[in-house]
Amino acid sequence: MMNIPVTAVITGIVAFTSFISHAGALTAVPKFYSENFSPLAKTALEYAIQGKPVPEKFDDRTVATFAGGCFWGLELACQREPGIIATCVGYTQGYSSYPTYGQVCQEETGHTEAVLLVYDPNQVTYARLASLLFDRIPDPTMLNRVGRDRGTQYRTGMYAHSEVQLGEAQMAFDRENRSWKISGRPVVTEVKMATQFWPAEDTHQRYLEKGGRFGRPQSVEKGESEEIRCYG
Repeated sequence: MMNIPVTAVITGIVAFTSFISHAGALTAVPKFYSENFSPLAKTALEYAIQGKPVPEKFDDRTVATFAGGCFWGLELACQREPGIIATCVGYTQGYSSYPTYGQVCQEETGHTEAVLLVYDPNQVTYARLASLLFDRIPDPTMLNRVGRDRGTQYRTGMYAHSEVQLGEAQMAFDRENRSWKISGRPVVTEVKMATQFWPAEDTHQRYLEKGGRFGRPQSVEKGESEEIRCYG
């Protein structure tokens, strides 16, 4: 992929801007990619444009990526977890650039909905984060389905930002898989290296904190135990 500075994207787009993608085809850039993002989202976008995942270290903290079905509920669970400093929802493990929510939901890009997060490993371990993920997945033996949500965009996964993190993800997977052994069904959560992470539209960032579909904001206080309403 062409190494295009993120500043060129942030400042140069009015509605859509096209350029040559890595496949040699013209790619239209949706307007929301030019809008203000959080520092984490901006970093993710910059690396995605270069065809790279976000490095494991971010401002002396550690980065992780998880997919647990609809990213709204998983993000809120992460926001409430002590030790998690920042979150960003978006699209990963796909094969096209600048995906939109509509395209991902139509299964046109191969992406899954995911949460990119920054955490302090002195306060929370990767193993705890993996447990948090599986707590959000009622049945991890179901492929492309979490609760009532179905489609490849809802496949679950742990996407590692280093070889060490990949080993930790595999250990978490093995623990979860053993717990489902009596069912006779294997866990299908993906364990892979992280790839490009494209930040989702601002509408979806901190969606449940802002009220969700029904305008009922949910608490992001650390340690909050109130049940998460998946749609608001």
